Amino acid sequence: MRYYVTVEGRTFEVDLREAATHVDGRPVRAELREVPGAALRHLLADDRSLPLVVQPGDARGRYRIQVRGRHFDVEVVDERTRAIRELTGRSSGARGPRPVRAPMPGLILRVEVEPGQTVRPGQGVVIVEAMKMENELKAETGGVVSKVHVTTGQAVEKGTVLVELEAD
Repeated sequence: MRYYVTVEGRTFEVDLREAATHVDGRPVRAELREVPGAALRHLLADDRSLPLVVQPGDARGRYRIQVRGRHFDVEVVDERTRAIRELTGRSSGARGPRPVRAPMPGLILRVEVEPGQTVRPGQGVVIVEAMKMENELKAETGGVVSKVHVTTGQAVEKGTVLVELEAD
């Protein structure tokens, strides 16, 4: 399989189809291992050892990677997805933080964030009761909470913006 990995605006072609890994056509001895139960990975590349902290990014195929104290936003796209994007002229979609909206009418039971707080993708921000069930609403994207539009006990309609995020 061939992947296209974009780091800080530069795209690398990573080819895993052969016995050896190739990056931009150059053979590289590389091995990536997960540390069970952690966001930590261990990369051994051309006899260099690098510990990586890998967090999910704001969309599918996007990651926030920490290497030796530096953070990088990385996007990984397979060759099929890249070809479809090229044919349709579509990009990978909106990159900025998206607000958390009510997916159905309900009653706000708890607000778990406050303005100025940093949230990561998938983090719970609001608990809503709908149809006698508690539903934890999670941030799709990471960012900093810029505004909380609801309070505990407030009734909301489907589509109501509950929490707004801005880029961190």
